[in-house]
Amino acid sequence: MKKLFVFFYIVVFCNLFVYAQSGWTTLTSGTTNYLMAVCFTDENTGYAVGSGGIILKTTNAGTVWTEQTSGTTYSLLSVYFIDTVTGFAVGDYGTILKTTNAGTNWTLQSNSTYLLTSVYFTDVSTGYVLGGDINYGVILKTTNAGINWSLQASGTTNGLFSVYFIDANMGYVVGDNGIILNTNNASADWTVQTSNTTYSLYSVYFTDANTGYTVGGGYNGVNTESTILKTINGGALWISQISETTNPLFSVFFSNPNMGYAVGLNGTILKTTNAGNNWATQASGTVNGLNSVYFIDANTGYAVGDGGIILKTTTGGEPTIIVSNTTKDNNLKIYPNPSDDIFTIEFDNHSNKAVLISITDLSGEIVFETTCVQKKYFFFRKALNPGIYIVKILGDRISYGKIVVK
Repeated sequence: MKKLFVFFYIVVFCNLFVYAQSGWTTLTSGTTNYLMAVCFTDENTGYAVGSGGIILKTTNAGTVWTEQTSGTTYSLLSVYFIDTVTGFAVGDYGTILKTTNAGTNWTLQSNSTYLLTSVYFTDVSTGYVLGGDINYGVILKTTNAGINWSLQASGTTNGLFSVYFIDANMGYVVGDNGIILNTNNASADWTVQTSNTTYSLYSVYFTDANTGYTVGGGYNGVNTESTILKTINGGALWISQISETTNPLFSVFFSNPNMGYAVGLNGTILKTTNAGNNWATQASGTVNGLNSVYFIDANTGYAVGDGGIILKTTTGGEPTIIVSNTTKDNNLKIYPNPSDDIFTIEFDNHSNKAVLISITDLSGEIVFETTCVQKKYFFFRKALNPGIYIVKILGDRISYGKIVVK
């Protein structure tokens, strides 16, 4: 069966230009400010906030992002919209901003000095903001749509980073040193849950009253490490998941009970399709840290991060295999194919300029890349695991591609 499969690929694709297009594409944000949070109110309208008080808005599904007047230069770390017109953004030095006209105007709601990291509303009037200072985990609550905010008794000295409410009464908060807090009475009191980690937890998300996830990570003195925890009993027990990365994770979001995403350091994107039992890496196309991820449906999502990067997917992050009939590929020869040892890449290069030789797997992940001026390149296949790979040659008026098999 394996020989038949290999033969099929060689016969069908040997004269076609075949490549895997990444499931995530980079959008033009118009800024290099760090973007710390993103949310959407419908399929077209979304907001991103970040350093320097920047607020970006799109009304065409991310094609164009326009900077809003925030009225502050303090960094904004979280954004939340109650409906299509009313939203809040929070950040450094106690900044709480509110808009009632879909971002046209933002007004300051608070003048505290706390670092505020997350905002969440359970209805049009009741909302929560959290954060912390050196010795105090801050939770603020409003019951009048942000006109007044009252300090709640968090019971912790750990800084707090993320809040999520399942309903009007039941909520969760996570933060420094693995702290997880739970309330069942709309913040009248908070109970510490056992996380069994001392790493910071940066984001929390629940898919129902019992099932929730929190992600984070830290530095163990030698390397960075990531953390994914899951509960299926409302936090009575949190179980560590295998994350497939050592990069700390900063945001987690589920588009349905089974399908979830986590993003983090060095452009890390993880996806699960079985409610967190397994997490697989996706090719993001960037090494910039990703700080927030948001999906509007099962396929369409956005991630934002350092340097103003904004990524979008319309395929659930899965790569698209592109097959193109092109006679140019007759100018590319790869032999022997299949091969277990070494193969030769030979191609026409009329310009005599350097070309890019790129080898990707079928997920779109680059496994080898180099530049070459010569018309022939020898590649040692021992560096590859057995499988099917796509060789691309890109240069001045040159675009070749073929599949190779090891």
